[in-house]
Amino acid sequence: MNFFELIWLIPFLPAMGALINGLCGRMFPRWIINLIACGVVGVAFLISLGAFFQLINLSPDNRVFETNLFTWILAGNGELTSGQIAPFNVEWGYQLDPLSAVMILVVTGIGFLIHLYSIGYMAHEEGYYRFFTYLNLFMFSMLTLVLANNFVLMFVGWEGVGLCSYLLIGFYFHKKSAADAGKKAFVVNRIGDFGFILGIFLIFTTFGSFDFTEVFGSIDNNVKAGVFQSGDLVFTVICLLLFVGAAGKSAQVPLYVWLPDAMEGPTPVSALIHAATMVTAGVYMVARSNLLFALSPTALFVVAFVGAFTAIYAASIGLVQNDIKRVLAYSTVSQLGYMFLACGVAAFGAAVFHLMTHAFFKALLFLGAGSVIHAVSGEQDMRKMGGLRRRIPITFWTMMAGTIAIAGFPPFAGFFSKDEILWKAISSPYGHFLFWFVGILAAGLTAFYMFRMMFLTFYGKTRTSKEIESHIHESPATMTMPLVILAIGAIGAGWIGIPHVIGQYLFHLENYFEHFLAPVFENSIALQASHGSESLEWGLMILSIAIATGGLLFARHLYITNPTLPEKLSIQFKHTYTTLLNKYWIDEIYDLLFVNRTKGLGTKLGSFDQRIVDGLVNGSAWLTRALASLSGFFDHWFVDFAVRRSDLIYYLSFPLRRIQTGVIQNYMALAIAGILVIIGYFAIN
Repeated sequence: MNFFELIWLIPFLPAMGALINGLCGRMFPRWIINLIACGVVGVAFLISLGAFFQLINLSPDNRVFETNLFTWILAGNGELTSGQIAPFNVEWGYQLDPLSAVMILVVTGIGFLIHLYSIGYMAHEEGYYRFFTYLNLFMFSMLTLVLANNFVLMFVGWEGVGLCSYLLIGFYFHKKSAADAGKKAFVVNRIGDFGFILGIFLIFTTFGSFDFTEVFGSIDNNVKAGVFQSGDLVFTVICLLLFVGAAGKSAQVPLYVWLPDAMEGPTPVSALIHAATMVTAGVYMVARSNLLFALSPTALFVVAFVGAFTAIYAASIGLVQNDIKRVLAYSTVSQLGYMFLACGVAAFGAAVFHLMTHAFFKALLFLGAGSVIHAVSGEQDMRKMGGLRRRIPITFWTMMAGTIAIAGFPPFAGFFSKDEILWKAISSPYGHFLFWFVGILAAGLTAFYMFRMMFLTFYGKTRTSKEIESHIHESPATMTMPLVILAIGAIGAGWIGIPHVIGQYLFHLENYFEHFLAPVFENSIALQASHGSESLEWGLMILSIAIATGGLLFARHLYITNPTLPEKLSIQFKHTYTTLLNKYWIDEIYDLLFVNRTKGLGTKLGSFDQRIVDGLVNGSAWLTRALASLSGFFDHWFVDFAVRRSDLIYYLSFPLRRIQTGVIQNYMALAIAGILVIIGYFAIN
């Protein structure tokens, strides 16, 4: 079987699932909804797996397959020459290469587990078919995004995941907080998307195409011919515009504010959108556009700086959050900052590696948090939990695996990918000691707040009410089985990207992940050349483990050994604690500077609309009535007098007067009827 020829089914199957459940799900029993929603994603995963294995059997130079299903948009003609308009030709096509192969495996594989988990988690919720319709539609959009062979089709998937995030975050639309969070995500993402689409326009203006192969091929040829130079302004502008879009979708400062509020959605939504798929779209887009970014040192620095700042900024907020899902939300923002830090130092392979490992342990942690919330009857405040490890042991041990992984302890997955980024941050020609320092500091904070979460939730005496405590129980198998599978990934997924300094002593293992992705980044691979020694790499690795251990021990000291100390510290450092607890008051600042100003402008425009625009409309209506009155007077005394003298004219005009109802639907029906009559006349003749 040639799986390459079937890659169009990978996004198409979830689309069909969304269509069937969306149209007929209300009439289906839940087992049919489950079968359709989970089945289409499961089959998409199997096709992705087959295509992946077929891809790795090819030589590295031939690991790319592209298919155009049909011409989607066609405008203009002729060759792109000076003074002519470029042909605007967009194909609906898909491209499978090592980068997109990794992404479809992550999206379909983890997406399938989240679909299974949702069967148990959403069992007692209303709008069951609607929820799975949105999930399938999201899968279609995300798979379209990562498989697209051109920027325009990528943008279709990009906007699709934005729409689905709005629908899923606001799933509990009867709650004002959920509805507001959905709107916030939608608006903030539109800000980023504006930059992204401007970047796409500039790409077309510069290269005359949206197709990845043509654009990147043109760049490569023109660089070799000396037409383009590294640092040219056009590359910097394009990359910065693209990064604005990436910052919105992947929640980087200053456009990160939507993601923490997005926790208002059901927990499976948090796992799907904010761990494995949507928030990684910006990282994927930057990695896909690596050749553009490689030619703009300025853009690379901006990406690295924003990523490093976001990593430490979000980690500091996560230190004091009490909502278990919000801790994970700020952790996600911080880890995405790590990925952009890697992209900014031109270590695109390391960024994608951390994207992959992070998908395992962060999806695991979110789903584990959902299992905890399920066990304690919907409670999310960790201060009202405690002592759960013996009551929900599967949830506890799987979440512990995810926590160890994200904290960066060997041999778990997060250790390998995080340390690869930290090493590149200092050894890459585009790296800097400060990037490494911020990254290592963020790693220590991550270890602290993640073990703080575990200790508050699972250790010590129970702080739940007696009524809730009597109902605490482990989640059903549909929820715990995905946790176990993801825990296995959180433990072992990092071994496919083991660094050379370790692999050479362990059965001569290679960094297979880096070698697999190399063809995608071959034209920017020179930027990733390391200038550090092996001894330095070993030293930094050991230091990283020591700092993570310090974070763990400090959390244990505060929340296990001396649990009264955190309250004393919060009083002693009141201003710092309050600032972090209130998230630096960024939402309030945004409200003051932007939201309230926009509302004020809307109020002023509303007054203008009411007084001027409505005044003109109402005035025209009054004038029309006045003229109608005069017309009626004229009609009564002159026209009716003449009409009554001719019965034939009177009776002919009567039906025409009756159809002038003033109802636009009636006019449209008459227009359509007239069109059909005309078509029928020409068809007969």
